[in-house]
Amino acid sequence: MNSLRRIKSTLARLHRNEQGAEGLEKLLIVAAIVLPLLAVLLFFRSDITEWVNDKWDEVKGDAQQDG
Repeated sequence: MNSLRRIKSTLARLHRNEQGAEGLEKLLIVAAIVLPLLAVLLFFRSDITEWVNDKWDEVKGDAQQDG
């Protein structure tokens, strides 16, 4: 009987604890920022890849001309 009271007391304390809610709110805020950014990166990945490759070729070309 005593262990049942302890379990009930522990569950009641966990229910009143709001630290988990704060962590969840932070996680949702981060997800609200990251998911749209990820969607944009995936949607424009070929354009981004092409742009990065062009810039890399420019840098390599400049380095070979200077060297």
